[in-house]
Amino acid sequence: MIGITDIERQAGLIAGHVVRTPTLPSPGLSALLGAPVTVKLELLQRTGSFKARGATAKLLSLSEAERAAGVVAVSGGNHGIALAHMAAALDVKATVVMPRSAPARSVEIVEAAGASLRLTDDMDGAFSLVNRLRDEGLTLVHPFDDPLVIAGQGTVGLEFADDAGELTDVLVSVGGGGLIAGVAAALRARRPGVRVWGVETEGAEAMSRALAAGGPVPVALSSVVSTLSAPSVSQLTYDHVAAQVTEVLVVPDREAVRGCLDLADHAKVWGEPAAGCLLPAARTVLERVGADCRLGLVVCGGNVTASDVMDWAARFGLR
Repeated sequence: MIGITDIERQAGLIAGHVVRTPTLPSPGLSALLGAPVTVKLELLQRTGSFKARGATAKLLSLSEAERAAGVVAVSGGNHGIALAHMAAALDVKATVVMPRSAPARSVEIVEAAGASLRLTDDMDGAFSLVNRLRDEGLTLVHPFDDPLVIAGQGTVGLEFADDAGELTDVLVSVGGGGLIAGVAAALRARRPGVRVWGVETEGAEAMSRALAAGGPVPVALSSVVSTLSAPSVSQLTYDHVAAQVTEVLVVPDREAVRGCLDLADHAKVWGEPAAGCLLPAARTVLERVGADCRLGLVVCGGNVTASDVMDWAARFGLR
């Protein structure tokens, strides 16, 4: 299990490479949801998401031989963007494998950062190709199944605990579980009374299915939210969530996209559906917890184009 000392150590190591993102009360979301809301704006992080933290933590740990051989990652978007940019900044050669369903803008950003891009037909194929490249000598920078990456993502929770006012419940999006594992570990140590809730979208339910099964299981992926679409969680992330997270809630894609529009209208921030899904889940938490709830939302990323959101809005009849 990742402990607070692991997270604090990574906070010191990556501090010169990443942004301490703002933690702010959101009057607009508070009015919308009917309860005090504080947001952790990780969409203002370098590369547009929290992923820069874990990628940097892993890159800084490499030996000279590993740096010379290069690194490889699989990504639905944000992890690949983060690794491409941070590897370039640290002068490490990077290869990024992405499914063709990844957002076109994410693909463009990875290529522009100078990484070698490999596209596959689906996420399962992407993970398979990454495993082959790892066997050929590249160092895998896994998006979530790595203690260093989880500790790096946990610095989000460390900052949230230090910078926020009173909180009772914190909501965190879940793909493979690296972010919520790290955030929950940090909050458990710094604010032990705070409940942590995970949020997934329908068709990207790797963690909720794992919790139901008692361990990681493969899942079929159908969500439009590619950044949450892990084919399974890892034993490492499962163990953290099973021990430290109150529940993982699942919301429809339609409501995640509606959440993007609500973030823009009420919070004045441009979040991706992986962040938008927090708002419908927050309503469920409020129903469960009651009037004394004080919400914290980790707005995890903003790497989505206006045209993507408008296309999804039209598809789901939200215009």
